[in-house]
Amino acid sequence: MSDATLVRSQAEFLRGVSMRDAGTLIGLVVILAVFGALVPGFFAERNLINILQQSSINACLALGMTLVIISGGIDLSVGPTAALSAVISASMMVAGVPFPLAIAAGFAIGLACGLVNGVLVAHVGLQPFIVTLGTLSTYRALALIYTGGNPVLGLPPGFRAVFNGSLFGLPLAVVIVACVAVVAWVVLKKTPFGEYLLAVGGNEEAAYIAGVPIARTKIAAYMISGLLAALAAQILIGRLGAAEPILGNLWELDAIAAAAIGGASLMGGKGSVVGTILGAVILGAMRNGLTLMNVQSFYQLLATGLIILAAMLIDRVTRGRG
Repeated sequence: MSDATLVRSQAEFLRGVSMRDAGTLIGLVVILAVFGALVPGFFAERNLINILQQSSINACLALGMTLVIISGGIDLSVGPTAALSAVISASMMVAGVPFPLAIAAGFAIGLACGLVNGVLVAHVGLQPFIVTLGTLSTYRALALIYTGGNPVLGLPPGFRAVFNGSLFGLPLAVVIVACVAVVAWVVLKKTPFGEYLLAVGGNEEAAYIAGVPIARTKIAAYMISGLLAALAAQILIGRLGAAEPILGNLWELDAIAAAAIGGASLMGGKGSVVGTILGAVILGAMRNGLTLMNVQSFYQLLATGLIILAAMLIDRVTRGRG
């Protein structure tokens, strides 16, 4: 790669990193500095890797959620989608199906769940909140019915080794999600589909007049969200060695929080892959620090809620100035 090409690529990347992303990065630095001062060993290599590993699942979910939010929608069903994908693929592995096929089946379940959401929103014309609130209960019930409410145990060692390995000194789950984030950034910034998402979420009527395939764009966004929920489920059950039908409880709130902290507007038409990743790491670092300080979990929930409200206020102010 020539020097000119390298400089041009760096300039294009920097243009894709907004001032809002820079503000989110500053917020992350502040949180790290505060916990670094208050918690001995917070900056230990092992703890920093632990933060990244804990953040990877939420980051995976939040990337899909960001695309849905940009399109003007919301996906409350990501947790139950993950649970249904997890128990089906896990039961297939326990029954002797090769784990690559079982993983593929889990991904197919995630895509199918997203397809149902997308069709109900785009073709039937139902509100995204109502649709995914309904499928939240439906997919959770299906996971419970399928397993009889019992966990699926005894996942094969080969499968667990895939998601418990490391690459370049980082957990493989972190590397996988980092690769997904790069792909999501390219899709959003460099492809017609990314432009369609922004157009549909920004002004659906204008997008229709311009010839944007609105229904296909919305359906694709929900399918990607379902696929990434299934990927997050595979990462978690690979780490735990078991799949439970109650897996993913309240995951949708964490995913929305990461996207909102990263600058995604729940009104649609605005969002950032870089910001979403930073938002997920902020939540992971905050919870890690509070846990090391022996702060009870309900105070952690309070802190998450306050951060979401602050992010929404910042979005409101910046939109008003725009």
